[in-house]
Amino acid sequence: MKILIVGYFTDTAKSNVAGYFPEDWDIVIVPPGQEMLHHIEDCQVIIPEHVKVDHSLLSMAKKLKLVQTGAGFDNVDIAACTQLGIWVANAAGVNAQAVAEHVMALILSYYKNIPFLDSFMKNRMDENQLDYTGSELQGKTIGIIGLGAIGKKVAEFCRVFDMNVLAYARNAVVQSDGFVKMAAFDTLVSASDIISVHMSLNQETKQLINKAVFKKMKTTALFINTSRGGIVNERDLIDALKNRDISGACLDVFESEPLPTDSELRNLGNVILTPHTAGMPDGRKFHKKRYDFFVNNIKRVENGEAPESKLNQLL
Repeated sequence: MKILIVGYFTDTAKSNVAGYFPEDWDIVIVPPGQEMLHHIEDCQVIIPEHVKVDHSLLSMAKKLKLVQTGAGFDNVDIAACTQLGIWVANAAGVNAQAVAEHVMALILSYYKNIPFLDSFMKNRMDENQLDYTGSELQGKTIGIIGLGAIGKKVAEFCRVFDMNVLAYARNAVVQSDGFVKMAAFDTLVSASDIISVHMSLNQETKQLINKAVFKKMKTTALFINTSRGGIVNERDLIDALKNRDISGACLDVFESEPLPTDSELRNLGNVILTPHTAGMPDGRKFHKKRYDFFVNNIKRVENGEAPESKLNQLL
């Protein structure tokens, strides 16, 4: 069984990742490029961290049986995989705890002014001159856009902080549980003090959050995105932050990653940035829980079964 993992890994990370798989499997970890194209020809499984799995790439993968992604799968042409008889599965919910904790860390950092206070202390400034404004979470309303595993976990955490929770889900089957109140998209956007995005990126959600949506938000609103950068029109977000149409933003994902060094977001005082690390609970680019899921799914496909969390159906 040959497993091709495509992404940017340090030598230490490669060693850790390889250690999660059975010893008799052939684990190849390469960055996108020519070396990847050589290995795609005879691999049975690809785990694409930083590459588009499109028809062009799939046409070279003569032995491919499974495309296994993490939580996001916007880089995979699912229709093309289905046409070629290749399973596609993600790892929905595996990183829910990590991402939800990251969201709460961002919210608390923002409202408690942690980055400012840390800088204040480390710069040895006069504490008698401290001009500090903080805010409690109790009574604030958070609007959760997307009520999957991560969105539900964020809602649970917010309950502990005595917050009000609104949620919007494109899936009409999702129901309120008495604490979380389902709301129309525009209602959520206009009524929430905090808006947190937890949707997958697809044609329907691409640039869902744009200038018109920011205009509907409170001028005191905090916008959070730990989902996918493409769900937001980044230029519109920057304008909204500079014009104070919203109060601030906490961002872990961006339209272009890594975030360009000259991005205006890096210069804005009302923004907290992290480098797409929300889903990494025990180290950059790898963690055991995630790869245990991958191994189980690969074994299922190897045994002629459908993978868990499948994204397509083969005849």
